[in-house]
Amino acid sequence: MNIVYINKMSRFLPNKAIQSDEMEDYLGYIKGTKSRAKGIILRNNGIKTRYYALDKEGNYTHTNSELVFEAIKKIEKNGFDLNMLELLAVGTTSPDQLLPSHASMVQGLLKNRPMEVISPEGSCNSGMLALKYAYMSIQTSNSRNAIAGGSELLSTWLQASNFEEEAEKLLLLKKQPTIQFEREFLRWMLSDGAAVALLEDKPNTEGLSYRIDFIDILSYSNELPTCMYAGGERTDDGQLIPWRAYSQEELIAKSILSIRQDTKLLGGNIVETGAKGIKRVCDKYNFTTDEIDYFLPHMSSEYFRYKIEEEAEKAGCPLPQKKWFTNLSKFGNVGAASAYLMMEELFNSGLLKKGNQILVMSPESARFSYTYIKMTVV
Repeated sequence: MNIVYINKMSRFLPNKAIQSDEMEDYLGYIKGTKSRAKGIILRNNGIKTRYYALDKEGNYTHTNSELVFEAIKKIEKNGFDLNMLELLAVGTTSPDQLLPSHASMVQGLLKNRPMEVISPEGSCNSGMLALKYAYMSIQTSNSRNAIAGGSELLSTWLQASNFEEEAEKLLLLKKQPTIQFEREFLRWMLSDGAAVALLEDKPNTEGLSYRIDFIDILSYSNELPTCMYAGGERTDDGQLIPWRAYSQEELIAKSILSIRQDTKLLGGNIVETGAKGIKRVCDKYNFTTDEIDYFLPHMSSEYFRYKIEEEAEKAGCPLPQKKWFTNLSKFGNVGAASAYLMMEELFNSGLLKKGNQILVMSPESARFSYTYIKMTVV
């Protein structure tokens, strides 16, 4: 098996950083009313700024494919000839269309050469699945190089216009035009952006590289129910009714295509299960967290920060805050791009030294899956 290295990383965050008090200027006010839940959610999640591919008129400024394209162009400017690229793997929760695939649309913008492309399905871990596919392709000599990435264009899902019909129905029933908390919750959590990594079978001759020691992904869908979803409605017994079962009128009136999350189910499972996973990979790959210099946990909210530290300690895998490297507060939760954004910022920070060991944890709450990546700086 070949050893695989990440030799370049780049990101693209659209437009300017948006402050918390500006969010509704871009996303809009549902029935012209300020959100009552926004302040509470923002205090808990700790997100100070985020990025939207939107202007204040509600028009999008970039497609999801264009976000990835802009990030990849920075890889090219950093000395890699895109005409040599052999594999493109990109994951997202929010593709621009159902067909063609997300990676196919990005390749269409690159206009470089025919090559293998793949677009893993899912939410936060779709980007990690892309990374693992690229890693295994180079590991097995199927490819000599690959670009893997994650991207999101979630803001267009979160615009007030998507909830106006639902709010109007509530008014007709003489109820407050307030959408369900599980849908509003994510309006104040999610952001847009893209980040990518160039993987090769040899390390950089100048500068540092990440050597990938392992990428381990495990899903708990067999034992945990759906937590975050879009394009369906969950019943009281936990079943998910797909969008195909609804009429066009119901899709709009019930905001079926919106993205939503069961916050109670999230809080009751995401941290503890993730900490058990840290213990599992330590045992499986024969290392201890004492060896880790930087811990990069993808979190949807700062609310989970000290809970993760506490549960990791309980599992016998201590990861004190001095080892943490995160950027949630300034980039927001960018789903499939979030883990890449942490890896990219650390890679280009000037903080790294040869021999540093890095552990990345990327949970996906959709049906509870986890990615763990261990890398060594060489």
